[in-house]
Amino acid sequence: MTQSAALHRALESVIDPELRRPITELGMVGSAELVAGTAKVRILLTIAGCPMRSTIEADVAKAVGALPEVAAVNVVLDVMDPVQRAELRAKLQAKRTVFSDPDSLTRVIAVASGKGGVGKSSITANLAAAMAADGLKVGLIDADVHGFSIPALMGITGKPTRVDEMILPPVAHGVKVISIGMFLDSNQPVIWRGPMLHRALEQFLTDVYFGDLDVLLLDLPPGTGDMAISVSQLLPNSELLVITTPQATATAVAERAGTIALQTKQQVIGVVENMSYLSLPDGGKMEIFGTGGGQRLSESLSEQLGYPVELLAQLPLEEAVRVGSDRGVPVVLGTPESPVAGSLRQLAQKLGQRPRGLAGRSLPMSF
Repeated sequence: MTQSAALHRALESVIDPELRRPITELGMVGSAELVAGTAKVRILLTIAGCPMRSTIEADVAKAVGALPEVAAVNVVLDVMDPVQRAELRAKLQAKRTVFSDPDSLTRVIAVASGKGGVGKSSITANLAAAMAADGLKVGLIDADVHGFSIPALMGITGKPTRVDEMILPPVAHGVKVISIGMFLDSNQPVIWRGPMLHRALEQFLTDVYFGDLDVLLLDLPPGTGDMAISVSQLLPNSELLVITTPQATATAVAERAGTIALQTKQQVIGVVENMSYLSLPDGGKMEIFGTGGGQRLSESLSEQLGYPVELLAQLPLEEAVRVGSDRGVPVVLGTPESPVAGSLRQLAQKLGQRPRGLAGRSLPMSF
């Protein structure tokens, strides 16, 4: 193997932090040569203001510097010209996953609730982080445009990178995340009517490059309004996960969020009861919000929808969830030993069990 080939082989291990593909595959290696023991590598960034430039530079230096014949590394960061950027965009778009395609292998799960304050967003963020920690490729769309909270829950403060008309979502805890909050300069309100909400979701699904995903999670706004309808139209294969608390009024409202599936033809894959109880120092449990609401909701939805809707989890009320949310570190990662983190990981494993494969799918073959 020539010295140049050895350098390129080493660079194959460097993964672009945003696109999650080798920089050699993305055409980001302008040149690589070894001169008197010094590896000279020219890297082409997608844009001049690439927020991950220091990470890429460090990863390149580490990968190349590990070669025995390399005594020093000189990394020069340059920028793709318009033609190179267009070639990259065309390459990515050719492999872009169309989530609405019936043959898509990506499982799309929309997390819904009847009302706010039941912990829907924090559960969604934790499920995404737990699935990514289990090795799945996970995307997360904050579809709660008016009440977006996912960026804060995931600890994201930066903005997405734009490559011409293509948007590269920030990656946090191994999850590719997009939210309208990332495009605002401050905590200003979003005052949009239905058509604008529909267009925002449409852009998230078409202009954002998520790459090949195992699971795409959507944090829906509470209730059965415009966004819930738009999700069913733009993602007809999406499934619903309904979040509630044990309180009777919460489950009554959550029932409406679940029975929307009768009109949208989506599948409700289960119910999660949050804040089920508070563990006491003596080992007892205080059921602050009542008891049995999740099970009643499960039974009611099963009867109305005509198929089993399982109560998948009963999550305890723990301070660790709030602390992790405020820090931008999901509790499944920040306090993994807590009971609620264990329950969330089990829930994530249940939801991520469906294998990605071609079983039961028709193949485009003719004889």
